[in-house]
Amino acid sequence: MKPVVHIVDDDESYRTATARLLSAFGLKVEAYESGDQFLDRLPTCEPGCVLLDLQMPGLSGPQVQHRLSTLAPLIPVVFLTGEGDIKAGVDAMKAGAQDFLEKTSSAAVLMEAIERALAQYERRRAENDRLRKLRALIASLSAREAEVFGLLIRGHLNKQIAYALGISERTVKVHRHQVMEKLGARSLAEVVSIAADIGRTATPG
Repeated sequence: MKPVVHIVDDDESYRTATARLLSAFGLKVEAYESGDQFLDRLPTCEPGCVLLDLQMPGLSGPQVQHRLSTLAPLIPVVFLTGEGDIKAGVDAMKAGAQDFLEKTSSAAVLMEAIERALAQYERRRAENDRLRKLRALIASLSAREAEVFGLLIRGHLNKQIAYALGISERTVKVHRHQVMEKLGARSLAEVVSIAADIGRTATPG
């Protein structure tokens, strides 16, 4: 699927000129006159990035960015401003913006920012896919395997797990082997790493 560059700007002349420029570079472009309009037509599945005006009537750029972090967290944001507001740029970057450009930036600078944003989208998508697959693998564990997994990542030894679950240490070893097989892990360290990646606690307890 071809990525889409979404231009969100209340300045019609800038919006139109930028859309023509990006189209001339072979990019697929969608333009919106407000943050509200963009969010109403928000694409949640297709790849792309957003060129977002900092100051607009209705929702401001930072407000749109905040909503995107929940509604479409994979889509990178490149902020555009006509004022060169450094503080706003710093705040936007802290909130996760990919880039912050003045509207007077050259076509080359704009294209470089878009290329970085689209590359960032691909990295986020790949990581999101990886985590989704890991969660599916963990969901495939049986109830007993899930209990063993939960105790393993908390640092429990086989005999401690056996005592906690009221089963033999040999049975624990069988379940532990099954957990590692299903997760594609070659060591306990990899099991703990998988748990950390998906947000499961791996602290002793």
